[in-house]
Amino acid sequence: MKKRFALTVVAAAFSAMAFAGAAHAAWPERPITIIVPFPAGGGTDTFARPLAQQLGQQLNQSVVVDNRGGAGGTLGAGVAARATPDGYTFFMGGAHHAVAPSIYKKLSYDIQKDFTPVAMLAQPPQIIVVNPNNLPVKSLKEFLDKAKANPGSINFGSAGVGSTHHLAGELFALKTGIELTHVPYQGAGPMLSGLITGQVDVAFDGLGSSASHIRANSIRPLAVAAAERSPSFPDVPTVAEAGVPDYQVSTWYAMWAPAGTPSDIVGRMAEEIVKALNTPKLKELWASNGSSIPNLTGAKFGQFVDSEIARWAEVVKEAGVEPQ
Repeated sequence: MKKRFALTVVAAAFSAMAFAGAAHAAWPERPITIIVPFPAGGGTDTFARPLAQQLGQQLNQSVVVDNRGGAGGTLGAGVAARATPDGYTFFMGGAHHAVAPSIYKKLSYDIQKDFTPVAMLAQPPQIIVVNPNNLPVKSLKEFLDKAKANPGSINFGSAGVGSTHHLAGELFALKTGIELTHVPYQGAGPMLSGLITGQVDVAFDGLGSSASHIRANSIRPLAVAAAERSPSFPDVPTVAEAGVPDYQVSTWYAMWAPAGTPSDIVGRMAEEIVKALNTPKLKELWASNGSSIPNLTGAKFGQFVDSEIARWAEVVKEAGVEPQ
């Protein structure tokens, strides 16, 4: 009797394992949600929505973008961290979330412990852009001359305290010896609207979100914070060419899954992302927004995040930004 019972338990266990494997193999069986922790219209959306559409086509299932803006991208991250880890909720964050641990005294999540890294999605350089009516300057030198002559009179917008826009501006001020006034917004979308309408004078933005507004002549680019000029805007000099050495800042966007999401689903999503990013449509769109196609998934992407957290902690300390 005991032997028969033991065999029954073992059989049941194998049956459960087989069922679980079959369930994962069938993934996805219902719509997938990607939580974007910023309002619609920002840099994250620039890459999130076309990627979601392409993934939906590949997976033959709806992939929905859910914008949860607020608190410099940390509110949406907290929501994603508490999501059921069943493979139907993913989180699209970025460089902001490598900065947040140094900026906020208390976070409702831990980006290293509460999430499983899936893949990097895009890495466009940042670009210094101005409102041409507020600041009728046409070069970085003219901008610096005006800023030095009028300390604190020029304000710069950001996606929030501790965002890469914020720290990029603080770092630029440190390296050039100028004084700028910081104006935080609730996301890159509202910040860009503020720049276009003249509420702020300058922004240190990701090229992905600024590109369309530059082409529309709504904002004027002064320099790109990269080692080389962007193929999308070859006439825009690098910051180094414009006279400020050792200033390179890029933003990046990436996908995570809530910790505990089955590893086979995480691996499958990483594979689908790589496949999506290499479609002609997304390759062309990424290039037009100044981003190359990254090839960083799983544990290697996780190691990159760890290094970014350490890097931005040093910038926060050097800039004297007070934790919130």
